[in-house]
Amino acid sequence: MNLTKDLTRLVTRIAGTALAMAVAGQAVAQDLPVRGEPRPGEMGLQDPATSLMRELVWLDNMLLWIIGPITVFVTALIIWVIVFHNRRANPVPARFTHNSPLEVAWTVVPIFILIFIGSFTVPALFRQQIMPEAEVTIKVTGYQWFWGYEYVDHNVEFNSFMLERDELEEYGYEQRHYLLATDTAMVVPVGRDVVVQVTAADVIHAWTIPAFGVKQDGVPGRLAELWFNVDEPGIYFGQCSELCGQAHAFMPITVRAVPEADYIAWLEGEGAENLAMAPGYDQYRGAIELAVAED
Repeated sequence: MNLTKDLTRLVTRIAGTALAMAVAGQAVAQDLPVRGEPRPGEMGLQDPATSLMRELVWLDNMLLWIIGPITVFVTALIIWVIVFHNRRANPVPARFTHNSPLEVAWTVVPIFILIFIGSFTVPALFRQQIMPEAEVTIKVTGYQWFWGYEYVDHNVEFNSFMLERDELEEYGYEQRHYLLATDTAMVVPVGRDVVVQVTAADVIHAWTIPAFGVKQDGVPGRLAELWFNVDEPGIYFGQCSELCGQAHAFMPITVRAVPEADYIAWLEGEGAENLAMAPGYDQYRGAIELAVAED
């Protein structure tokens, strides 16, 4: 009899602890700071949330330092020609047609500039296009006009629709998040390699998160891939970036990056299968069992 009571008590505590952690995980997800969103008057790129985006920001700044002087130099040449080589200032134009050193220079110098740029951009492109071993795999399907998500290792599926203005507060968003926030969100753990398989069911869509530095067209009948690893917990917004029809502007993307424990709790709340495949599950489950054992 006492053994039965003890077992019942143990099971109740395990279930209660798991439920409490699941609820806590959902609460944390609701209280996440918004890190990836457009800001009024913003002219630059969004703050990077992944190593891929940090590299893109660096490349963008580096290219500005190259294209800036080139633009100034070409503008100065155009002004010099306008001022000193117009018909009034120079009524008798020169008759030569070639200048070999100059022609070699304006051919060779751009080549070296392109080689220098390529030495940074090509490795960055390979880092984006070579998929790491996935710790989380999510299939994303674009529809007219919403997104479908499938966690292929856990048999979790849901659709994501844009929130109307009168629904934003109910879901914990502000009015500035109109056209950005959705009723459900892709949930991913921070610090883990997430591989996203992108496709479409009708026309070409594009799954994009600016703060992650990722953008991939979803083509019907084809399966493309992208990857990212989020640095910090937060809410990140994106939008379909391919003209896909009259409601193209109304299929936003919401990603919630959460700590591993909250990710596991969210999966449990969604009735996920194969939870042992989730990153950090052993550590998370071990923490629950240890807490129950100590009680």
